[in-house]
Amino acid sequence: MTKLVLISRDYDMSHLVPSILRAAPELDVAVHGSRDAADADVAVCWNPPEGAVAALPKLRLVHSIAAGVDNILCDPSLPRVPLCRVVDPQHARGMSEFVTWGVLHFHRQIDRVMENQRNGVWLRYDQQAPSTCSVGVMGLGEIGSRVAGDLHRLGFAVRGWARRAKDLAGIETFAGAQGLEPFLRGTDILVCLLPLTDETRAILGARTLAMLPRGAKLIHVGRGEHLVPCALLSALKEERLTGAIVDVFPNEPLPASDPFWSAPNMIVTPHMASVASSDTIGMQVAQNVRRLVNGEPLLNVIDVARGY
Repeated sequence: MTKLVLISRDYDMSHLVPSILRAAPELDVAVHGSRDAADADVAVCWNPPEGAVAALPKLRLVHSIAAGVDNILCDPSLPRVPLCRVVDPQHARGMSEFVTWGVLHFHRQIDRVMENQRNGVWLRYDQQAPSTCSVGVMGLGEIGSRVAGDLHRLGFAVRGWARRAKDLAGIETFAGAQGLEPFLRGTDILVCLLPLTDETRAILGARTLAMLPRGAKLIHVGRGEHLVPCALLSALKEERLTGAIVDVFPNEPLPASDPFWSAPNMIVTPHMASVASSDTIGMQVAQNVRRLVNGEPLLNVIDVARGY
């Protein structure tokens, strides 16, 4: 019988057990730390403790429960076995809904209306056409392209930036290091949807934020490690940025004492922009385990060298 072990540093994954067993009742599922977990063939992970995966001598596969795998790849002791991720067919839709809400929140000046409400001020702002608002999407993979296309169809002036040149209908695109500054200079609302690589780690730092027009906004739904917290806090305090919606952080869950909770003109959301259902995770993990057992090609395998 093939055995799976659920491993996480700070996230209780026990709710996934019924979904995995519904999809593949022949599997044996254990939780990290239990006596019967040491001989697992498959590690199903989210932010595992360093060395926990390497301690499994029979390991044949590591499977993330999400689209991102940076929280697994950061372990230098990670064994050289296949690493797969979950690709939720509804993930791009969920992310696009969240980003669209954020863009409309700023474009329709709901952030200013909410502040007025706290102060008892009745003030109606002029409405502007979406075409007057430039939304810049960093990262034009499957999800970024979907988000950019949906915003374009709503009438926003959408521009995109990626590591390599992209051609998207109706969207002005920029590429590589030489394209970053001109992309940022013309962006009113910046949306980060990049994968996490050595090149993108800490990309949302002081230099990048300073390239945005004064008064720009940020919607960060990429990876927590893209963000340099002190740089964003400083930009908000000095009003170089006048709003931010941040869904992912370098350290999660965000401690109650973190200054982000009380930062001016900032909305904190708990890594909720788009989350795969337990049944989707269970089905895709079970499917790949069966493929592993049968010697068939695995689905959604990560290129470890690229990090995604």
